[in-house]
Amino acid sequence: MKFYDRNKELEQLAEIRRRSFDNHSQMTVITGRRRIGKTKLIMKSCEDTSTVYLFVSRNNEATLCRQFSASVRQALDSYVPDGISSFVQLFEQIMVIGKTVSFNLVIDEFQEFFNINLSVFSGIQDVWDRYKDITHVNFIASGSVYTLMHRIFMDYKEPLYGRCDTIIQLRPFTTSVLEQILSDYYPQYANDDLLALFTITGGVPKYVELLVERGAFTVNDMIDRVMEENSIFLEEGTILLAQEFGKKYGNYFSILSAIASGRNTASEIAQAIGETNIGGMLMRLEEDYEIISKRRPVLSKERSQNVRYEISDNFLRFWFRYVTRNQNLLQMGLNDRLRDIVIADYPTYSGLVLERWFKQKLKEEGGYKEIGSWWNTTKGNKTDQQEVDVVAIPVDDDAPVLVAEVKRQGKNFKPEWFEEKVEHLRDKILHGCKIESRLFTLENMRMIN
Repeated sequence: MKFYDRNKELEQLAEIRRRSFDNHSQMTVITGRRRIGKTKLIMKSCEDTSTVYLFVSRNNEATLCRQFSASVRQALDSYVPDGISSFVQLFEQIMVIGKTVSFNLVIDEFQEFFNINLSVFSGIQDVWDRYKDITHVNFIASGSVYTLMHRIFMDYKEPLYGRCDTIIQLRPFTTSVLEQILSDYYPQYANDDLLALFTITGGVPKYVELLVERGAFTVNDMIDRVMEENSIFLEEGTILLAQEFGKKYGNYFSILSAIASGRNTASEIAQAIGETNIGGMLMRLEEDYEIISKRRPVLSKERSQNVRYEISDNFLRFWFRYVTRNQNLLQMGLNDRLRDIVIADYPTYSGLVLERWFKQKLKEEGGYKEIGSWWNTTKGNKTDQQEVDVVAIPVDDDAPVLVAEVKRQGKNFKPEWFEEKVEHLRDKILHGCKIESRLFTLENMRMIN
């Protein structure tokens, strides 16, 4: 698949490289979840310039240094002494070369030094502080384990705190980029195919690429590729979460499983996993790992206890709904049976994701200062709940508030019920506001204004 998007990031990296080469060395940190395209972005930005690329695998430090020394010699055609067994020593040699040569230094999976030699970080700090103002090295550190990268560079207790000049966190593709990809590779796509791409991949570039390269452009073909034997999608969730959580994997996995099954309040989650003290874990999942998000009704106060939790990552939502629930089928090799379950359930599940599509679309198109849902429960009873799918508060106070119902198909829309909810919403929080009420369906996915 060809390279898509990231124009702002490429412009930013080009400007950083210019400052590095013309003035003095710059340190840039690029983070983002696994498969988000960090390495591709970095190497795209380094095209046609001298680049040293070092991938930090879990290996002996001396072994890595031998490999890295050879990479430096080859990339820069510069002398590096034999026998260097300390990365800090090698890093100093690289910075010395930067006194007379301008080049990019890319260290991928930088956080792996945690598992190799913790003293590397303080050593890099010392070398960097001594050489950065007299060298011309465009130093880019990249890592997939967000929590570790955050700790290394943003925890004031860590030696590299305050050293990086720029931090770039990569996000998934936007809805418009997903539209462009399908238009390029499968111009006849239906909106349901576009929704499936968003539902399954969440816009994560590598997942999109895997489907594109297999020619999976329709709903059924995408599900076939994901659920087939030896599909990387089947193990991806486990690898991703184990990488982030480490030894705490089990507790966090249970919480995410509970949320994925529809238990979205703190009390429901606690009851589902048999734990009473989960506040700290929920906070870490939201703030440190950024895997879940806390939702409140639109325009509610920050301290409102009317809170729901949801898994932010579309792929993980999909994975927990189908893969974790049906591990028994996968263990027995019944992938076709699981595929049939997904195909049968997909219209229901994708209808829920369609609401996320429209919220993201509105956010990308701009003009709104708050976008979310609204719900109100009488006496704590869900059966008495009034709920509105999409409420978008405009930046312009004179513009109408957008209130929308989301349905896969317009035939399922009941206008009279919706108008009752709109009036209820007007009475509760939108007194005197102009309201634009809309119905969003599959047909509106590509253009909603």
